[in-house]
Amino acid sequence: MRDPFQYSDATLVMPPELVPCLEFFDGAHSALDLKEFLVRLTQDLDVSDLERHLVETLEQAGFLEDEHFRERKEARERDFAEAPLRHPSHAGGGYPDAAWELKETFDEYMNGASPRTEAVPLAIAAPHVSPFGGIEAYRAAYAQLTPAAAGRTFVILGTSHYGEPDRFGLTRKPFVTPYGEAQTDRELVDRLERDGGDAVKMEDYCHAVEHSIEFQVVFLQHLFGPQVRIVPILCGSYALSFSRKNFPDDSDRVRRMTGALGEMASRERDKLIWILGVDMAHMGRRYGDPFVAHAGRDQMEEVSKRDHARIERMTKGDAPGFWEMVRENDDDLKWCGSAPIYSFLRAVPNVRGTLLQYQQWNIDENSVVSFAGMRFD
Repeated sequence: MRDPFQYSDATLVMPPELVPCLEFFDGAHSALDLKEFLVRLTQDLDVSDLERHLVETLEQAGFLEDEHFRERKEARERDFAEAPLRHPSHAGGGYPDAAWELKETFDEYMNGASPRTEAVPLAIAAPHVSPFGGIEAYRAAYAQLTPAAAGRTFVILGTSHYGEPDRFGLTRKPFVTPYGEAQTDRELVDRLERDGGDAVKMEDYCHAVEHSIEFQVVFLQHLFGPQVRIVPILCGSYALSFSRKNFPDDSDRVRRMTGALGEMASRERDKLIWILGVDMAHMGRRYGDPFVAHAGRDQMEEVSKRDHARIERMTKGDAPGFWEMVRENDDDLKWCGSAPIYSFLRAVPNVRGTLLQYQQWNIDENSVVSFAGMRFD
């Protein structure tokens, strides 16, 4: 057990037979309910020591929602808000943490890449999975950014895996990677904060732990140098709250922010390139499905057909049509990139896209993630 928000740096290993105990820490059960379960589990009436050890261990690790946890949370969020830089969260895991090794690795990743055309694209869509898992799609997308794109500001729309569904997370902090500091365009961020109103969460702590933007920054720095200029935007997962509504725009917050993004797109025009850091379907045991998923086989063949149908809506710039497909079966495909995609299609109407590379990857032996490299003009 680990805390994805990193409020706690503890890692706990639970004996499998005690894992069901965690269901009793939901705010709805009492200590008596937990004790009754432990008595049934151990066939022993005296479970006081076991109960006390379990509770104390969770408390000390910062895994219970109590005063100890609230103090940790407030301290971490305050530290991030006050820090001058956004430090890398995934260096040494998702990619090498030494600059020389990072360059060698990404040179290899991009080896053989060729652009569809030398013209500068309006946008690209790339995965946000760890680069080694989605390199074919990453390569296809980032090959479109030829040297002619140097000097542009890159607006990165990333999935916020931990943020509020109808909020957009902004930060003014430069993003640090082993390559150096990517510069955040503070003027554009300030304007989005003003125009977005309560749709915006400023200095959103989710930036501290999120990978969907960090991986895009590394690719951009590899291509254009450490001080590449960015506007990092985390998009809350609309599908968690709005899948049964007509559109995410039913939310005043979403409508206001996509309007602000559209105004920025119109005002800045050729000064911007949009980067969508998006994964698509998440299938298999890891994601709550009853079946074992294998890339390109069995159930994943049907998933591929449905993915391509959504991608076709993207290539046509059809935001409503895309969202109608997301709504089907309450998004049983679990596209975690649907919010950035919809936001982009709303902000930049009449865009047309090209699918460059579709890919499925077994993230573990039972589960598959799909993603694509795309270009928009």
